[in-house]
Parts: sequence; structure tokens; C-alpha cells
Amino acid sequence: MTAITYILITLGTFLAMEGVTWLTHKYVMHGFMWYFHHDHHNPQHTVFEKNDAFFLIFATPSFLLMLFGSYAGFDWKFFLGFGIMLYGICYFLVHDVLIHQRFPWFKHTDNVYFRALRKAHKIHHKHLGAEDGECFGMLLVPFKYFREAAAYKRKKLRQA
Repeated sequence: MTAITYILITLGTFLAMEGVTWLTHKYVMHGFMWYFHHDHHNPQHTVFEKNDAFFLIFATPSFLLMLFGSYAGFDWKFFLGFGIMLYGICYFLVHDVLIHQRFPWFKHTDNVYFRALRKAHKIHHKHLGAEDGECFGMLLVPFKYFREAAAYKRKKLRQA
């Protein structure tokens, strides 16, 4: 396979992971594995949550695909695992750092996209039970939150 094929596999996997995340979040985390996810909706402000166990659910196949793909001469399996890993890194930076601010990085960002992401996630968290909710994805959020964030930014610029 060519380098362009491997790049396309990596990017395609990264993009597909948004759908996997949405489905997993809605039907697994808010379904039969709510036991692990509920503390994320009812935070105790501890360093770790039971919800952090989901890291292993996604990291394990990524690691195994990269491992077996490297044994096979860095074939398609490696790049599939690499795409999952890149999404995991992005998920960590967006969800844990930017949205929930579990780490004190990016505290003062005022980007319209990031503001829309934070608002959509805040709306998701207003539901404290497993059965309710909206905005289950991570990178793609409903357009209404972009409009709201852009309006806020325009208002803020007019006041300055």
C-alpha cells in the first residue's frame, strides 16, 4: 500500500471514531455501563472517576492494532490503531482539558468552536440520569451552539 492509502486509513478512522464515540456514549455509557459513567455526570471532584475506565476500552484495540500492524511491517492495522489513538488524544484534550478543565491548560480560550463544544457538553450534563440526554458526540455539535457562540463573540466585540 502507498503512503497516501495509510494517511487515508488514519484520517478515515479518526473521522469514523466520532460516530463510534456517539454510539458508545449513548448506548453503552448511558446504557448497560452506566455504573461506570454516572460519576461523570455527578462529579465528586476527585483525580479519577470510574468513567476513566472507558479509556482502556478504546486504548486496548488501538494498542493491539498498532502492535500487530507493526509486527506485520506497519500494514493497515497499524494505521487503523493510529487513527484511534489520534482520536483518543484529541478526546482527552477536548473533553478532559478544554471542556471539564481537569488540567489547568487552555483556561482562557474564547474560540467560537470551543465555546460551542463547551455549551453542547454542558447541555449534555444537565441530564443527571442515564435515560435522558443530548449531544453525545465530542467534536461535532449541533449548529445552534455555533450560532449562539458566534452571537456571544460579536456582542463581546461590540462592547470592547
